[in-house]
Amino acid sequence: MRLTLIQMNSRAAARDENVERACAFVDEAARQHPDIVVLPEFFNVEYFPQYRDYRYLDYAETEDGYTQTRMKEKARQHGVHIVSTIFEVARPGLYYDTAMLISPEGRVVGKYRKVHPAAYLSLEKIYFRGGSSFPVFRVGDWTVGFSICYDNLFPESCRCLMLHGAELIIAPYATPAADPWENFLTTRALENGVFLAPCNHVGQEGEWVMSGKSMIVDPVGKILIQASGTEEQVVSAEIERESVIRARQRFLLARDRRPDAYGAITTITEQLHG
Repeated sequence: MRLTLIQMNSRAAARDENVERACAFVDEAARQHPDIVVLPEFFNVEYFPQYRDYRYLDYAETEDGYTQTRMKEKARQHGVHIVSTIFEVARPGLYYDTAMLISPEGRVVGKYRKVHPAAYLSLEKIYFRGGSSFPVFRVGDWTVGFSICYDNLFPESCRCLMLHGAELIIAPYATPAADPWENFLTTRALENGVFLAPCNHVGQEGEWVMSGKSMIVDPVGKILIQASGTEEQVVSAEIERESVIRARQRFLLARDRRPDAYGAITTITEQLHG
């Protein structure tokens, strides 16, 4: 599989311009004949949850809105899967941070709603609620899952995806936090024997400077390719399922797991001692 990440800057109050720039990046990416093209979290708008202002609820769209309609057109035009993450309105008053998998036929064939809205640095929890599951999807021979931004600071997120069969975890991001970026993301890949692909914004957005450094990490935690920390960039790598198999033979983590001993993880907080 060829996997391509689009690291881009998103301008304030300029949805249509951001979407059309994203379309141009998809056109550029298509020249490398990828199987999947990934866009950052909320690529169509500036990272608005740095502010407390309910007027930003107007940024929310459905899967049939302007942004995803244009992404569906690009998926059909180039015959590729596109991972497009938007601020989604599911119905009036109900909002999510949703990664959508768009097929080469231009249909939404998968959705993942961010389980952990951030309340550290950002104010995501005042805008949208968290999802409640970690689905996986088939892309050719691969099983693919999504883990959005803050989700990745919770090891349980990627572990759930691995247990559901994920071999590739795509991680749309919108963060200014440059460190310890490589440390925990390479660990997420290694401890689950998966390819992990975080795709971030870059540059000034409002009061934040997004840290870029989008990358593709292999199943033993090696960074295969990494984008700049300061520039818009399209990065791409060939990945092989055989690498997942070899990594899981080398580190037999699935064999050695002890879910019977991990009850504290799912115990209600008030029932824990200490």
